Amino acid sequence: MQVYKFGGASIESPERMRALLPIIAEASEQLIIVVSAIGKTTNQLEAIVKEACYGDKKMAHNLLLVLEQQHLNYAQSLFTEEEFLLIDKDLNVFFSELQWAIDDASAARYDYSYDQIVCVGELLSTKILSSYLQSEGLNYTWVDARDVIRTNDTYRDAKVDWTFSKNQAQQVVGKLLSEGRNVVIQGFIGATADNASVTLGREGSDYSAAMMAAMLDGSSVTIWKDVEGLKNADPKIFPDTVKIEAITYHEVIEMAYYGAQVIHPKTIKPLQNNNIPLYVKCFLNKDLKGTVIQNEVSSIFYPPLIILKKNQILLQVTTRDFSFITEDNLSNLYSIFHKLKIKINLIQNAAISFVACIDNKEEQVQELINLLEQDFKVFSNEDVSLLTIRHYTPETLFDLTKGRYTLLEQKTRQTVQVVIK
Repeated sequence: MQVYKFGGASIESPERMRALLPIIAEASEQLIIVVSAIGKTTNQLEAIVKEACYGDKKMAHNLLLVLEQQHLNYAQSLFTEEEFLLIDKDLNVFFSELQWAIDDASAARYDYSYDQIVCVGELLSTKILSSYLQSEGLNYTWVDARDVIRTNDTYRDAKVDWTFSKNQAQQVVGKLLSEGRNVVIQGFIGATADNASVTLGREGSDYSAAMMAAMLDGSSVTIWKDVEGLKNADPKIFPDTVKIEAITYHEVIEMAYYGAQVIHPKTIKPLQNNNIPLYVKCFLNKDLKGTVIQNEVSSIFYPPLIILKKNQILLQVTTRDFSFITEDNLSNLYSIFHKLKIKINLIQNAAISFVACIDNKEEQVQELINLLEQDFKVFSNEDVSLLTIRHYTPETLFDLTKGRYTLLEQKTRQTVQVVIK
């Protein structure tokens, strides 16, 4: 069994969905297909949440009518009139669910309300895709992920109850697979023990695909994107990027830690733990080789892997009484960062000073500085960038920093990090 994950861009139009048919039909094994919401649907649903919670519920319902018509038009272009009448009934169940969620929404329970509304995007897209595949003669069954993935009630970033969810996956999805059927299921969503809908946070659909593979002994996961594979740098920032043919999970984890928008660590963990390879391929051209991510690769040579984090602030924290930055002071400093849930992207300390590079989120940073200034002097450099290069060469470092002022530099044998302005 393989797991295919399709994001919103791959199904943003009926033409895009039709173009997925050869990819799906030519799979060499049974498939579990994990799907995101269509196109920009999640953005539209987020606008509905804001109106329902903070604005005008009537406006929220009007926005829903627009979304509803878009999905009905989408479905009409895929199906015959007879087929559309059937899918129309299924979709109306979810539109009714949205109406109830809007009426129940409140600012006091914003995160809860968000999840009840936003999760419907994936339910709509998967119902359309599974019905389309069935209309084309393929043996697919739609499954509601909320019947499979059990979580806690941390809305918008729910934590999965792995034991319960694995058992459910085997009972529900595994049973369908054993009967020779393929499955279409939503990414990004699950449910609490009380059957409230939840979302799984950043890159939740990729995580859903990884969970399905790990819980059901999948042979591989393929994430279908609109790029030819993983690049050594963001092509939107760096013009001369190189596609990576194969890379280890360890390297991808390192890249993600330093801020690369690659594969989220929570997606990697269940795959790495179960030795399941992850492929990144292009849905625009299924014949392109793509990139494979796995525990070991035959070549240990990588091009320089480049990550640039902009909008950073460099803080220098100095003791007022000239005391050393030792265990007591470090413990105090770390507890402040931890309390505010601020991730330190780069850290360095000297005798009486502590330097940290963090994301420049204005409200969060000001609160941090206020707390730090109770016991320390604080100096800052704003509007700086953090450049990280894995497998760097002196030439690459020179080319990427020339003409820039270097505020801080740290090197190991494999990695260099530079704060530049």
